[in-house]
Formats: sequence, structure tokens, C-alpha cells
Amino acid sequence: MPLFGKKDSGKKAKAKDIKELNKQVSIEEKYNLHGLLGTGAFSEVRLAESKDPPGEHFAVKIIDKKALKGKEESLENEIRVLRRFSANHFDGKCPNGTRLTHPNIVQLLETYEDKSKVYLVMELVTGGELFDRIVEKGSYTEKDASHLIRQILEAVDYMHEQGVVHRDLKPENLLYYSPDDDSKIMISDFGLSKMEDSGIMATACGTPGYVAPEVLAQKPYGKAVDVWSIGVISYILLCGYPPFYDENDANLFAQILKGVIKKQ
Repeated sequence: MPLFGKKDSGKKAKAKDIKELNKQVSIEEKYNLHGLLGTGAFSEVRLAESKDPPGEHFAVKIIDKKALKGKEESLENEIRVLRRFSANHFDGKCPNGTRLTHPNIVQLLETYEDKSKVYLVMELVTGGELFDRIVEKGSYTEKDASHLIRQILEAVDYMHEQGVVHRDLKPENLLYYSPDDDSKIMISDFGLSKMEDSGIMATACGTPGYVAPEVLAQKPYGKAVDVWSIGVISYILLCGYPPFYDENDANLFAQILKGVIKKQ
């Protein structure tokens, strides 16, 4: 059975790209699923413990197929991109035989599927969202902010070299690897990302407040949209508030298009 039960022959090539989901073995045979780590619009994340070898911990993203109906392509895209940047859990290599991992990109280790759900076994990160630390700290020193932004820039540069544009960089999608103050930062949530060899895209997507002006202007755009988002994140880290803000999206977009930064 193909992903989500589809039989569209036009998607066979895409299915090869995202690799065959593990259907011969159920996730319960390899992992013990424990407490809830988080929830999303179409999914929940649970702590998982491996059975062989025992005691290793991971995060499992569990996606309900019924809730995701009509948005299957987004998940297919996320899996395909994560596969590109994830080492195989057992032999340390990506599907194409080369190492394309990065220390600041969350790793996808295995995928499973049953009649009602899709399971993504991922690297466990426990430090929480950058967003929560900004709320807690208020703002960052230039030294701390530069250390953080350098990690993000290096990871995004690596993604861009591989032809991947994230398109939704924001503090909620940046996770600390551990609760430690000096923990590294990890890029996550590739649902809106795009593998684009030509480097030119046209689909409007992203999060209000972080989206680049060329996207709002409905112009063809490229990898630079990620750099814009990193600039917004940098501003928030240093100031403790966003450069563009309005409760009305139309007004917010007008600020971004004009480059009008509201100072507090």
C-alpha cells in the first residue's frame, strides 16, 4: 500500500524519493511509546524507547491520516526533505550512500505506517523552543545572539547548498538540543520546505511577521527568503520584540513591503 493508500502512478517517482515506509514491522515491535511531548494541528509527539538495543530514547511524531486528509503532500515533502538530511540510524549513511547530516538539523531516523497513522521516529531534543527562551529571557546579549545566529546560518547555508529552502524559519521551529544554557540550536519542521534545483519558487507560504517582501509581492523568489527570516529572528533576539507587528495581517504585510520597522 503506498503512502496514505494512494495509487496515483504519477506519484511513483516521489514515493521513491521519500523511501519506502517500514510496513513489514509495526512501530510497537521496535519501540515502547511513552508520555506526550507535544501536539500539533495534525499530529502529536511522544517519547519512544527502543527495545533493541534497549534504553535509547527518541521522539516519535504521530500523524493522524484522517486529520491530514487533503494535506498529504505536505507530509510527503517533509519526509523527503528530512530523508535528505538524515543519516540512517543503523549504518550512518543517507539513502544515497553519502553523509548529508548536519549537527543543527533534527534527524529523521525511521518511518512507519499503519492503516490510520504515520510515525516519524526522530532525534530527541529536550531543550524546548527558542520562542520560549525569548519569552523567558526578554532579549539576548549580542554575544549570545551571534553564537545562536551563526549556528542557524551555517545550517541554512548547508541546506541551500543541497537545494533545500526551509520557507518557515521562526523561533517556534528552532529547538534547543538540551535544557543547558549553552545548548546548540536545531532546525525543525520542514513541512513548508522545498527542494528546488532551479532556485526559483512562486508559491506564497510562511508565517506572517517572518515572511519576505518578495513573497508578499507575489514575485518569484529564491533562497534569500530564509535569510530574511533569520534577519527577523536576529532582531527579536536583540530587542525582545519583532521588527514588524500588527494584529491585522493586511497592515502587517504593508509594513513588511515598505520596510517600516516599528520601534517600541
